[in-house]
Amino acid sequence: MLLVRYFAGARAAAGVAEEKVEAATLDELVTTITAERPKLAAVLTACSFLVDGTSWRDRTAPLPQTATVDVLPPFAGG
Repeated sequence: MLLVRYFAGARAAAGVAEEKVEAATLDELVTTITAERPKLAAVLTACSFLVDGTSWRDRTAPLPQTATVDVLPPFAGG
């Protein structure tokens, strides 16, 4: 089971700070967590993902079974 942690706008859109999810790939994870959350689906189009602290870009690559996935929206700043 994966631990998914949401930050900033992704947290607001998800309605939770974190949750446990079953998913084999990042594509599957995104499908699962957005199934009933249209606001989150919109936010995720601009998000990056860290899997156990490493940037994860291949959405079809198998995820480690007990990974922590951080969902990071773009940060504003100066």
